[in-house]
Formats: sequence, structure tokens, C-alpha cells
Amino acid sequence: MKSLNTIRRRLISLVIFRGLLEDPAVQALRRTLEARCSGTEDDFVEACAAFESVLFDKGCDNWTDYLYEIVMENENVCVRQHDPETFSPLLKAHMEHELQFLNELSRLTLEDFIQGAEYPDPDVYHESWNTSDKDIAADYATRLREVGSKGYGMFARHHMFTVENGRLVPVKHPDPQQLEELPGYEREREKVIANTLALLQGQPANNVLLYGDAGTGKSSCIKAIANAYANQGLRLVEVKKNQLYQIPDLMDELAANPLKFILFIDDLSFTANDDNFAALKAILEGSVGGRAQNIAVYATSNRRHLIKETLTDRTGDDIHESDTRQELMSLSARFGLTITFTSPDRDRYLYIVKELARQYGLEMDERELAVRSEAFAIRMGGRSARVAKQFVELRKAGVQD
Repeated sequence: MKSLNTIRRRLISLVIFRGLLEDPAVQALRRTLEARCSGTEDDFVEACAAFESVLFDKGCDNWTDYLYEIVMENENVCVRQHDPETFSPLLKAHMEHELQFLNELSRLTLEDFIQGAEYPDPDVYHESWNTSDKDIAADYATRLREVGSKGYGMFARHHMFTVENGRLVPVKHPDPQQLEELPGYEREREKVIANTLALLQGQPANNVLLYGDAGTGKSSCIKAIANAYANQGLRLVEVKKNQLYQIPDLMDELAANPLKFILFIDDLSFTANDDNFAALKAILEGSVGGRAQNIAVYATSNRRHLIKETLTDRTGDDIHESDTRQELMSLSARFGLTITFTSPDRDRYLYIVKELARQYGLEMDERELAVRSEAFAIRMGGRSARVAKQFVELRKAGVQD
């Protein structure tokens, strides 16, 4: 092994993987190296303990495993370019050189630090952190090939995001909704799934509008699809209506990402003079830059044409009345795929109730289940998938409906 001072200097001279120097554990290791090379024994003891404490705080006691994970998730110029065939010779040399060093760094133990040191009180040192034989350099080549499905940086750790101040923020506890938990609307979902698979396969994919009655599972459908295909490279970005003006810059950033993205706008509707109306039109189709091939907009709405219309809109004093109506309807026309989710009739509603009861393990006579769920729907104002789920959850919890 190289001298600790050489390792310290190699660490601070990272180029491709320079972002690792911002990691708390790497920073703690750096301080440990500095204390060992030029500090007092007390400096070293404190730095060494701090390093191991950071590892424990991160839920890990194996330094190799920890470094392996942050290297594989590190966002850098190589992983953004992700095809080694396109690397310049200098870039490729830097990457290979640094990966070999990181391999060496990952096997550093406490014994390596204290070997040869004339420390008079060895009992102050803790048990050494663990290491293993993972080969970072060899596995990173595989990681580059898989970046299109696994992503990099925060996209490797998370698959759902929101937007704050124009930047993506990971959703740390996303809705775990699964497709099999949404009975009753399989035919409608098939169209959304087919469009999503086209997006994932790099084929032309449409923007999608899920329109229909409240409580029919439109939003749940999109979130469940995002969960189902996350391991194939699908990521979901939820966008609020008042954030639409921030989206063009965000789309430019995502266009260079090898992953595929759904921009999800929930419960979308506008007034006729809403500034966000024109912003979304441009996002969907109307800008000179065109739409990136790895991004599709999925929106839900209770309104077919997305605009809150009044009788005045239809009989007002606009000289070119037909032009006005065309303008109001032009936004929904920019969604290439519109899918209608209607409130279930009695047979579909009872099918949903029965399937949810099976999923929740609710044991109840089928006839009684039908009668009570119908009565519950009447009290709730009508049948819907949401009402069916509420009924089953209440019965499962022992709450009388």
C-alpha cells in the first residue's frame, strides 16, 4: 500500500470523482489522514473516532461497502456521458486512474493507520471498521452500461420528485401504490401502460390526459405505473400548476439525462385568462425547441377541455366566437392520448369492492358485502373506486359503516 501521505494527496486531487469530497464520511476520512500525517496523536484519535461515528450514523460499519455505494451513485461527467466509447483519451485515463485509487482507498483499515506509528497508548483506539473485497473499478464499467435504467446521483436513489424553486427535490417516502391494488380500471390503464412502455423503449410517446370523475383512480394509476417501471428507468416529477413557468428550464436539464421522465400534473384546470394556460401549451407542443424524447406530460383533470367555461364564454360579445372556443379547446387537443375514467356502474363497483376486500383480507359474506357497500356508497354521494376503498378499510379496521 502507498504511504498514507500519498493516499491523502491522491484523495484531494480527485478530478472525475471530486464530488465525493463533499460526502461526510469521506470528509471525516480526509481529516483522519491529515491528522495521521501532520497532527498530534490526540488529533488522530479524535479524527479516527469521528470517522467511525459518521459510518455508524449512516447505518454502515463497512467502509468498502459505503464507498462503493457513493461511487456508484456519484454524478460526474463520465456517468452523464455514460458511453465509454465517446470518452476522450484524457477523460478515460482520469477515470481509470481514479477508480483504481478508490479501490485502494476502500480497503483502508485502522491497522493501516496505526502501523509503524509510535503511539504510547494503543488502548484508546476502537475496533477497526470493516472492509470487504468489492472491486469498484470492475463494477463501475457495468454501472455505466446500466445508467439508462438505474440512473445516477439522486436519480439512482429515488424515483419520484417534486419541484421547489425550479429544482428537483426527491420524495423520500413516495406513495407505494401498486397496479394490482387498483381493480376495475384495467382497460383504461392498459393504454397508459402501453404509452409508458413506448417512452421507455425510446419510441414516440404521447402526452396523456386522464380525464373523468373524482375518485376513479386517475392519479393512483400514474403513481402506480411510476412504481412499477422505476427499475426500467422511469422517473416521475410532480409539478404544481403554479410551477409550470419553471418547467422549460427543467426540461432542458432532463433532456440530457439517460432516464425517462413523466411530468405529472394532478387535478389540472384553468380559467380562460390564466397565465399558466399558455405556459402549458408551450410545454406540450408549442415551443421552438420541441419536446425532449425522454419526457412525457401526464395530467389528470375532472374537466375534458381543462378550462372552466361559463355561458358567457359561449354567448359573449367576442366577434370571432368560434375562434374563442377553439382557443379554449386547444390545450386538451395537445394531449395525444386522452383516457376517460368514469364513475363505476353497480357491477364494476361491486367488483372493485370484492377485489379490495380480498386484498385486505376482509372476510365477509358476499351478499352482505354487496348490500353494505352499496348503502355506504349512497351515504357517500355515489359510487367510486375511492368510496369502495374507504368502505373496505373501515370494515377491516372494525369501524361500522
